[in-house]
Amino acid sequence: MTATFVLGILGGLGAPEIIIILIIVLLMFGGKKIPELMKGLGRGIKDFKDASKGEANGSEPENK
Repeated sequence: MTATFVLGILGGLGAPEIIIILIIVLLMFGGKKIPELMKGLGRGIKDFKDASKGEANGSEPENK
Protein backbone atom coordinates (compact mmCIF):
# COMPACT_ATOMS: atom_id res chain seq x y z
CA MET A 1 0.00 0.00 0.00
CA THR A 2 1.21 3.45 -0.73
CA ALA A 3 1.03 6.27 1.77
CA THR A 4 -1.37 8.20 -0.47
CA PHE A 5 -3.74 5.25 -0.64
CA VAL A 6 -3.71 4.83 3.14
CA LEU A 7 -4.21 8.54 3.78
CA GLY A 8 -7.05 8.65 1.26
CA ILE A 9 -8.86 5.83 3.03
CA LEU A 10 -8.26 7.11 6.55
CA GLY A 11 -9.10 10.70 5.63
CA GLY A 12 -9.93 12.61 8.79
CA LEU A 13 -8.45 10.20 11.32
CA GLY A 14 -5.57 11.54 13.34
CA ALA A 15 -2.63 9.69 14.83
CA PRO A 16 -4.31 8.96 18.21
CA GLU A 17 -7.36 7.42 16.52
CA ILE A 18 -5.22 5.26 14.24
CA ILE A 19 -3.13 4.05 17.20
CA ILE A 20 -6.28 3.14 19.15
CA ILE A 21 -7.69 1.24 16.14
CA LEU A 22 -4.41 -0.67 15.71
CA ILE A 23 -4.34 -1.61 19.40
CA ILE A 24 -7.93 -2.87 19.22
CA VAL A 25 -7.14 -4.93 16.11
CA LEU A 26 -4.05 -6.37 17.81
CA LEU A 27 -6.08 -7.33 20.88
CA MET A 28 -8.87 -8.88 18.80
CA PHE A 29 -6.77 -10.96 16.41
CA GLY A 30 -3.43 -11.40 18.15
CA GLY A 31 0.03 -10.90 16.72
CA LYS A 32 0.18 -14.20 14.83
CA LYS A 33 -3.09 -13.75 12.95
CA ILE A 34 -2.48 -10.20 11.65
CA PRO A 35 0.12 -11.15 8.95
CA GLU A 36 -2.32 -13.75 7.58
CA LEU A 37 -5.11 -11.15 7.48
CA MET A 38 -2.90 -8.62 5.69
CA LYS A 39 -1.75 -11.23 3.17
CA GLY A 40 -5.37 -12.08 2.39
CA LEU A 41 -6.26 -8.41 2.11
CA GLY A 42 -3.34 -7.81 -0.25
CA ARG A 43 -4.37 -10.73 -2.46
CA GLY A 44 -7.93 -9.46 -2.54
CA ILE A 45 -6.84 -5.98 -3.59
CA LYS A 46 -4.51 -7.43 -6.25
CA ASP A 47 -7.28 -9.64 -7.64
CA PHE A 48 -9.65 -6.69 -7.71
CA LYS A 49 -7.13 -4.53 -9.57
CA ASP A 50 -6.41 -7.33 -12.04
CA ALA A 51 -10.12 -7.83 -12.67
CA SER A 52 -10.76 -4.12 -13.14
CA LYS A 53 -7.84 -3.84 -15.58
CA GLY A 54 -9.22 -6.80 -17.53
CA GLU A 55 -12.62 -5.14 -17.87
CA ALA A 56 -11.07 -1.83 -18.86
CA ASN A 57 -9.12 -3.54 -21.65
CA GLY A 58 -12.21 -5.39 -22.84
CA SER A 59 -10.80 -8.80 -22.05
CA GLU A 60 -11.51 -11.28 -19.33
CA PRO A 61 -8.82 -12.03 -16.74
CA GLU A 62 -7.10 -15.37 -17.11
CA ASN A 63 -7.68 -18.09 -14.55
CA LYS A 64 -4.47 -19.06 -12.80
